[in-house]
Amino acid sequence: MRHPKLPHMNTAVAPKHQDPCDFSRRILLAVSGLSPQIVTETIYALAAQYDPFVPTEVHLITAREGAQRAELSLLSDDLGWFHKLCQDYKLGSISFSRKNIHIMRDASERGMSDIRSIEDNHAAADFITARVRQFSADPECALHVSIAGGRKTMGFYLGYALSLFGRPQDRLSHVLVSEPFEHSMDFFYPAPYSRVLQTRDGKLADTAMAKVMLAQIPFVSLRHGLPQALLAGHASFSETVSAAQAALAPPELVIDMAQRRIWASGVEIELPPAELALLAVFARRAIAGQAALPAPSKGAPDQAWANRFLREYRTLIGPLADADTTEGALRSGMDGEYFSSRQSKLEKRLKTALGPAAVAYRIDDGNQRPGKYRLTLAPEAITFVNKP
Repeated sequence: MRHPKLPHMNTAVAPKHQDPCDFSRRILLAVSGLSPQIVTETIYALAAQYDPFVPTEVHLITAREGAQRAELSLLSDDLGWFHKLCQDYKLGSISFSRKNIHIMRDASERGMSDIRSIEDNHAAADFITARVRQFSADPECALHVSIAGGRKTMGFYLGYALSLFGRPQDRLSHVLVSEPFEHSMDFFYPAPYSRVLQTRDGKLADTAMAKVMLAQIPFVSLRHGLPQALLAGHASFSETVSAAQAALAPPELVIDMAQRRIWASGVEIELPPAELALLAVFARRAIAGQAALPAPSKGAPDQAWANRFLREYRTLIGPLADADTTEGALRSGMDGEYFSSRQSKLEKRLKTALGPAAVAYRIDDGNQRPGKYRLTLAPEAITFVNKP
């Protein structure tokens, strides 16, 4: 049911398991510059939907002057347009206070007055990305993001961050306001009673006649392609974008034996000698177009497997390094348990660094029993290098 005092705005209804209205925590996250009325306009538009999305909390990202304007116009005792909106339309308790107004920080952790440099631009991107990551990490939360306010770069970063971290229950929108109210500094929402204001051209208009519409913007979620470490960590905007690009890029593996590292889809990953040696065995076989290999059997050491593994391992550690432990473990051959242990550790490191994109670089068993293992990459997608 729509709210009894708000006009009906017919919009498509999401599948029940993804319906944002079903979530106990519902967040409106917006950016603003010097027009904080974007908050009240968006809340009004959201609450007027067929299935009203009334936020349980509101968060605003802005600069220092924008924060001051938002606090004075939306929350103060004198104006308090946010509180008036909630009272006029009986929206209940929505958490929105000074602590919910987030001032962007520059590279020195000082509150920004504006985005005026390349460094500020990067800092704003990181700040906005961190907020979206934080809110989307809560599975009990539905996030509605509005890009209608603030500088164009702020809206772009906010929308892009939602594309990176957004889930099925999250939404992206822009709010549209009818003329002559769109650019009026005194308009905050259509009143349910007559309230006359003066527009920018000096004319008088009744806010009860205003139309506020919500334009939902479809977005492609890239969240499934991000490594878990980025979803839960503190990566920058550019690092997160790079991870998403890696997930979408054609797989390419570069192996640097001298530095004990690889690049997988452009992501640098350091590997311990044993894990890298195992990967190198299969990489060389893939380049040569050789057939898949059965793993050594458990409890039955295989000397051929030990030889091919140790050949790569000795290349990695060099002639002066102590290989006694590994040599001793494989003196009678490599058994299935040793193989499985190294394969599992390699796969774990790849998943940590690449997320779902790691599937292209895993040592595949052919999905059969007994397994025959190989690297499924095309020969031209694999390169051995020795970078300084």
